[in-house]
Amino acid sequence: MSIKSKLTAAITLMLVSVVILYHLVSEYSMLQGYERLMEDSMSHSSVQAEQSVADYESRLMLYSNGSLVAPDEIFRQIRRVNPFVKEITVFRNNSSDVAYGTYAYLDANNDRLIAQAQRDKTLQYHTIKFDGKSYYRSFMASPSLKGYVVSIVFDQSGISMMLGTKRSNALLYTGVFLLLMMILTYVLVGVMIRPLKDILWKVNEVSSVRFHKPILIKRKDEFGLLALKINAMSQNLSIYMSKLRKAFEENRRMKEHLESFINHSYDAIHLMDLDGKVIQINRAFEQLFGYTEAEAMGMRFPTVPDTHRMEKRQMIGLLLAGKKLPAQETVRMTKSGEIIPVSVMVSPIRDSDGTIRAFASICRDMRSRNRMEELLRRSEKLTTVGQLAAGVAHEIRNPLTTLRGFLQLQQQSQKLNQLHVNLMLSELDRINLIVGEFLILAKPQATKFVTKDVRNVMNDVLVFLDSEAHLHNIVFRTVITEDECRISCEENQLKQVFINLLKNAIEAMPGGGSVHISIQRKGDRIAISITDEGVGIPEEMISKIGDPFFTAKETGTGLGIMVSQRIITSHQGTLDIQSQVNVGTSVKVTLPALKKEPEEELLAAQ
Repeated sequence: MSIKSKLTAAITLMLVSVVILYHLVSEYSMLQGYERLMEDSMSHSSVQAEQSVADYESRLMLYSNGSLVAPDEIFRQIRRVNPFVKEITVFRNNSSDVAYGTYAYLDANNDRLIAQAQRDKTLQYHTIKFDGKSYYRSFMASPSLKGYVVSIVFDQSGISMMLGTKRSNALLYTGVFLLLMMILTYVLVGVMIRPLKDILWKVNEVSSVRFHKPILIKRKDEFGLLALKINAMSQNLSIYMSKLRKAFEENRRMKEHLESFINHSYDAIHLMDLDGKVIQINRAFEQLFGYTEAEAMGMRFPTVPDTHRMEKRQMIGLLLAGKKLPAQETVRMTKSGEIIPVSVMVSPIRDSDGTIRAFASICRDMRSRNRMEELLRRSEKLTTVGQLAAGVAHEIRNPLTTLRGFLQLQQQSQKLNQLHVNLMLSELDRINLIVGEFLILAKPQATKFVTKDVRNVMNDVLVFLDSEAHLHNIVFRTVITEDECRISCEENQLKQVFINLLKNAIEAMPGGGSVHISIQRKGDRIAISITDEGVGIPEEMISKIGDPFFTAKETGTGLGIMVSQRIITSHQGTLDIQSQVNVGTSVKVTLPALKKEPEEELLAAQ
């Protein structure tokens, strides 16, 4: 049912209600009016009849010639005026004392009503039944009636018929009025809501994602304002839909790119929720760990070995706390139970308000890299061995040539020359030194580390070298912190490093001078500095220091710094050399400090 029909029906229903109410009031008013009219008619007719009878009797007494007009003519005039009057009777005292008129419509209550009319001097009437019909009979007596009681009988069916005719006419007129009003209302409502058709058309266009045609309504009422707003809304929706299409297309392309990147990545990628349950994996994950997507979905940390579960939970906890974690080398377990080394990076996935909703884990298989690094280390070792072998052969060949020459001279002269013997012993000592340092370099890395205080190790070395320093007019000047400087080290190797560095400093100052030694704690590192005031090293030679058999000294082998660098590296430290010609050389060694145990920290705080 259209809104036009609904509005028409509603307005018509309101009109019908008003008309019905009007008819009810009208009916009540009409009945009251006819009742008053009937009473007035009864009173007027009764008075007229009584006057006619009284006048007739008084004149009859004066004029007996019979020329007077009888009351019948008056009665006929009353009936002509009121055609519903059926009988007029004038009583003197009771129903048996009829002064004039007919008395055909009898009723048992007449005497009582006559007496009541005489007593109350008011009009009395009631309904009587006669020959199956209903009639009104009125009784009226007043002081002006001179003791008469006039009774008039009215035909009730005639009055009812007249009232019915009036009602029928009123209903007919009302029906015609309602029909005309319904037609007029339907037309007016159609004119009023005609813009709604255009608005509904526009709404259908918008619902079908067509925004281009506006509503052509220029009215200034509410419908015009609504049409204006709908046009504006349609234009805004068109703009927003264009932006949404563009954003959707960009998101679709980005999603395809990301999915292509993830699926074609050689790194195993999987997404997990906050509880660690897998929600998505890529192909590389399936290939590396052996799980299919259906198997992995919903599993909690499927690739993490039991020994590393706590480590994984700690990583998740740090990420939830807002920390950023670098890539971490660890191990993971495949579906078959194989433990493989991997590099793992876990990143949080946040929603628009910054809340972490999931985690992305990227695992890179490190087996190939480890094999390549091992091959590289072996290659470097072989290269170093080749360089060392060539250097050793070259360094030993020169003393051996000298020894061979002196031995040949001894053989030819068949005499023992003490000078030659001393030179040969010196060359043999040089060969022994070269072989000894080579053996130190070739020894496997020490595995027995103990906890030592660097300050104590340095003090032992200084005591050992103190006499040699005095011989060369050298003074050791130390600046050593009072903070604890404990490290994990192989004591003899660390002493060898300090001896090498201090001897180099002493030999760099043939005219004497000061060697400045500093030990400081800087956070979780221990910094050791040894600085001389010697001749220094040219800048172009500094980069070559540490190469096998490279040395600036006439009697050096070039293996001391190389051995020292290897020892410091095995202790997870660094060795840095800075020098300036005719100013001096500074060697800085940094080593990791041991962390205090919780019990020690508590005691230190107390």
